[in-house]
Amino acid sequence: LNIRFFTPATKALFNVIASDVGRPLADLNSLSADRALTQDAQAVLATLAPIDREIETQGGVWFIRRILPYLTDGKGVEGVVITFTDVSERKRVRTALEAAKQEAERATIAKSRFLAAASHDLRQPLQTFALLQGLLARTVESDKAKKLVARLDDTLGAMTGMLDALLDINRIDAGTVRAELVDFSVNDLLGRMRDEYALHASAKKLELRVVPCRARVHGDPRLLEQMLRNLLSNALKYTERGKILIGCRRHGSVLSIEIWDTGIGIPKAELNAIFEEYHQLDNAARERSRGLGLGLSIVRRLGNLLGAQIRVRSQPGKGSVFTVDVALASSGTATLVRLVPSAVSGDALQILVPERRPERNSGAIMVVEDDPEVRDLLELFLKDAGHQRTTAPDGVVALDLIVQGTIQPDLILADYNLPNGMDGLQLTAGIRAHLKRKLPVIILTGDISTDTLREIARQDCVQLNKPVSLNELTTTIEGLLPIGPSAARALVPHTVEQAANLGSPIIYVVDDDDQLRDTVRSVLEDDGRAVADFSTCEAFLAAYRPGSDACVLIDAHLPGMSGIELLQRLRTDGYRLPAIMITGGGDIPLAVQAMKAGASDFIEKPISRGELLGCIDRALEQSRDSNKLSAWRESAADQVAGLTSREREIMDLVLAGHPNKNIATDLGISQRTVENHRASVMKKNGVKSLPALARLALAAASHGTDGPHIGATADRAL
Repeated sequence: LNIRFFTPATKALFNVIASDVGRPLADLNSLSADRALTQDAQAVLATLAPIDREIETQGGVWFIRRILPYLTDGKGVEGVVITFTDVSERKRVRTALEAAKQEAERATIAKSRFLAAASHDLRQPLQTFALLQGLLARTVESDKAKKLVARLDDTLGAMTGMLDALLDINRIDAGTVRAELVDFSVNDLLGRMRDEYALHASAKKLELRVVPCRARVHGDPRLLEQMLRNLLSNALKYTERGKILIGCRRHGSVLSIEIWDTGIGIPKAELNAIFEEYHQLDNAARERSRGLGLGLSIVRRLGNLLGAQIRVRSQPGKGSVFTVDVALASSGTATLVRLVPSAVSGDALQILVPERRPERNSGAIMVVEDDPEVRDLLELFLKDAGHQRTTAPDGVVALDLIVQGTIQPDLILADYNLPNGMDGLQLTAGIRAHLKRKLPVIILTGDISTDTLREIARQDCVQLNKPVSLNELTTTIEGLLPIGPSAARALVPHTVEQAANLGSPIIYVVDDDDQLRDTVRSVLEDDGRAVADFSTCEAFLAAYRPGSDACVLIDAHLPGMSGIELLQRLRTDGYRLPAIMITGGGDIPLAVQAMKAGASDFIEKPISRGELLGCIDRALEQSRDSNKLSAWRESAADQVAGLTSREREIMDLVLAGHPNKNIATDLGISQRTVENHRASVMKKNGVKSLPALARLALAAASHGTDGPHIGATADRAL
């Protein structure tokens, strides 16, 4: 590493003169802080791999210093070549870009803070406005007064829609909106949009046509529906005459959902800009009926969440086509998704709330709100709705009332921002810790900051954004109020309360299918049973009080907490409540999973009256008398023990869901032999269906244990 030669330009970096040729490289006094020069040169000699490093001179000039092997004509290595490239201008540009980026990020943060503060401050008086309008609408009688109140409602709706659009952007950016990917039919989604927007199109004298599509897609039905709603709302907004068409095209593994319109069109230079926030075409006057220009920005953000490509093509004066590309579902899948249709206007993102119950429940509700005007109006609303109510101006007072036993609320309705050092979520944690149960809580908030949204999303509370309408508040309260003794009396007069007092068993039914739930209730009540039913696991947990003789029927597939998760929760909390899982036809692996989670039995749809009552009686009887449970398991074990080793092997594979053809191939026997063994297994065990066989095998596997324990047979089935 002695210097052989140098170019004159090297003097910009080193105090080097002609007599320095032959001196070691390490002797040079560099004008830059390049302490790694010699070390890098040695590394290149050892590895023959070039090394680049960015260095700065004392004068502020930046260079890329590169060291390469010095190769001779014979490909030998006789040293290194060191080159320096001036990159000062590039460095200045990069530094300027980084500074600009940081400034833009600071501006974005400042904008978000401003929007959050402005939203909160505006929502407080709007909440008062909304409550006053709702109460007024229930009292006025003359047609003229009703029309004026309706106009107030329209104005309030427009203002709320604009604030909600800001909230939606913040919610997505905060990461509190997550995609839940499932397979579902796109035709159901298109049908709801056709039914909902037909009147809007007719009012503008536009033709709306929706072409049916049988395809099933893989995605989040709620988020995809909101994307299409925003695109369809946009088409209606900018189309004055002609038609709007929604249809689908298949392209390999992708389904393209297209929305065509004959509107004003979009200039080519604007095709990318329309997806930016607050960007609107042909709305220089900022008409409030056209929203804030956030609809397409929301579409783009939701598309990114779903991995769905958004495309647009347009001709000014002739119309536009927006396309959403989503993945087709894999063949043979049959996942069912239950959607709750909800009308959403303008740019607002659809927020689903608990369903309204067929019968209203009343309960004890605590209102925690520091704004005296809002607090008084909420108390008046709850009084008119027949609820017991207690109010508090802050979390400290509210918690003190509960600790002293002044009130035992069924539900808390609290503002998020409360004075005196305790916000709504801190209050929730304190109350639940004191009561030792998950009390239903509604958090009202006008704060759209990302930190607040993330914090509320982590809590098991229902979030309602100010201003909330009385209808939405009523629906949410009715969906969350537990069916305690008072509420149960409204559904079945005296039966549940009397049953608890007399020590008679209560049958809880947890199923989101209203029709099935009502039918099961009718069957059980006709048999003289006391029944309380719930549409969600969360509602059941909020109402359930251990201690009484009871049994719970749980549907396997439920919105929110699943039936399996409820079983696991009951088991974790130490509740020895006999539970019966209701499964779909032939869903044996799920039944096995339910038994492992703590179910005492399972039945499959459709359910006969005799099977339902017999299953409940067996579960209650075995929960009261462990000897009878042991006897049942022992009997099942004896029956299974009578099978040959080949029959048990085939039973295991059948319960694992393998078809006869595959079993024959795996075991190296004929399919006919498999069928004969299978028939023999059913006959020896005295069963006529796979669920009955699975129930027997599970009972046999649990023989000799004191709780649900699944052995090798059931493990293989799962």
